[in-house]
Amino acid sequence: MASYSKIARNAAVLSCIAAMAAGCCKSAKLFVEVTGAPESEIVLMQQNVNKYDVLDTVKTDASGKFSFKVKMDKGDPDFVYLYRNGRKLSSLLLSAGDRVSVTADTTGNYTVSGSEESEKLMQVDKDYSAFTETMDSIASAINAAGDDEKAVAELSRKMTRTYMDYYRKCVRYVMENSRSLTVIPVFYQTVSDSFYVFSQDTDALHFKNVADSLTTVYPDSKYVRALRQEADSRSKRLELRVRMQTAESVGYLDVEMPDTRGQKVRISDLDAKAVLLYFWSPDDALQKMFNLDVMKKVYAEYRDKGLEIYQVAIAVDKPAWARIVSAQGLEWTNVCDGLGQNSPVVGMYNITKLPAYFLIADGALSDKVITDEASLRRALDDVL
Repeated sequence: MASYSKIARNAAVLSCIAAMAAGCCKSAKLFVEVTGAPESEIVLMQQNVNKYDVLDTVKTDASGKFSFKVKMDKGDPDFVYLYRNGRKLSSLLLSAGDRVSVTADTTGNYTVSGSEESEKLMQVDKDYSAFTETMDSIASAINAAGDDEKAVAELSRKMTRTYMDYYRKCVRYVMENSRSLTVIPVFYQTVSDSFYVFSQDTDALHFKNVADSLTTVYPDSKYVRALRQEADSRSKRLELRVRMQTAESVGYLDVEMPDTRGQKVRISDLDAKAVLLYFWSPDDALQKMFNLDVMKKVYAEYRDKGLEIYQVAIAVDKPAWARIVSAQGLEWTNVCDGLGQNSPVVGMYNITKLPAYFLIADGALSDKVITDEASLRRALDDVL
């Protein structure tokens, strides 16, 4: 009889082999039955962030069944969809090693088992389908009501309540499932062609929080990277809206960016009668020469009269920018966020070309047009 230690050792070896085998498995197996579709072509589509790639086209047998092995290039889950004659039959979120059974009909009703994430995605599909059917029904009733203003008003309120109830349900779902990739399609659901369920500026916070959570689970996922980009974009729009709401009190859109020491500085921090907001590119030789030939002279002449300069570099190479500022001995405020053309200030001030100049005088944005040294001096002479 084998000793206990030998049995334990063999069990440990088998456990390691099983773990290695599971780790090497880079595919998911599908077992599909489509009722009412014998010997029919089924198209398998794989999502590739914002487009779909055809994985394969398979044919069901006489009973509407087929099996298929989905190769997983990486360990991260992938979205896969089954279509017949252009109609989606089911949505799946597959991981390596999954063995998933799908039963579907030709109208888009389906059930799935063998994958917890796919089961969640199935419920997401069902909830969204029910929501859109309700909204379509209300819209049809509004059209049928014609000139009956009372009926139209009541139906419009019903549509608003339906949307808000579903929106709250979606918010609750993404908060409760922030570590599941099934939240990603929820974020991109639409009410109409141009109106998303998550359409409010403050939804940027939900995008950011979920992107942060998913990054800890799937740091290399293409879906998470795309969600992060969307979260960043929405955060910039939210920041812009907040700044625009407060712009009336200061007379201009305030900017806060890190200087060469990494300390954040606002335009409003500068105690000056006039502030020249100057956008430039450190990569442009002519603009660097303008610093030396014009800006340094202008600053020396007008500083004592109440001028300060807030110079914003639209660049991605922050170390190179900081070296140029130091080498040129630029004494005024120089800032850069390292985002280049993706910086929110580009949109805030509608920067279409560089250099660009804005003069802020006595706390308000001046209408002075500045294009060169001469126009700059005229503008400063007028306000100072």
